[in-house]
Amino acid sequence: AVVSTQSTGNKVLFKHGLCIVLHDILHIGDSFSFPGDAGTYTSVLFRYVVFKPFEDEVLIGRVRRSSSEGVWVTLGFFEDVFLPQEYLQSPCRFDKEDNCWVWEYRDGLETHNLYMDEKEEIRFRVVKVEYNDVAKTNRSTATEKGGPMPAGGVEGEPLPMKIIGTISEPGLGLLSWWREDNVE
Repeated sequence: AVVSTQSTGNKVLFKHGLCIVLHDILHIGDSFSFPGDAGTYTSVLFRYVVFKPFEDEVLIGRVRRSSSEGVWVTLGFFEDVFLPQEYLQSPCRFDKEDNCWVWEYRDGLETHNLYMDEKEEIRFRVVKVEYNDVAKTNRSTATEKGGPMPAGGVEGEPLPMKIIGTISEPGLGLLSWWREDNVE
């Protein structure tokens, strides 16, 4: 039997997570065909590797982009990680000229501006995972407009899965902030 992962690979299942890859097939049942239908239907029991981070899990990604609302992070295989302004290290400010956030770290004697540049590695803690039933949203939008369902990935459309994270705790933030220089 040939099994295709095209229908679920790299897709978000509502409230389950991002499907990564088919792990194995445990059982393939009997196939059925119905009168007037050229297809066959087979019951298959399988296991799938799914990315579903849990609350308080600590992950490492890279800064993808920044805006005045917060920082977007990529995990390499998943792009929709958002660190809102209120979950960044404090005090911080958005530098419009460099288009990045700056943590104004005070060590007691002086203030150090620590920039959150794009492509820098960043450690964050998951606050929550938000799911949107985009299939339901697309169906209702199409019905309201009287046209076909819109394609995914369009600016302004809800994301099927979004991770909200924080770096407002010791040890979180850019990895370069927490490295000890072993220069003698």
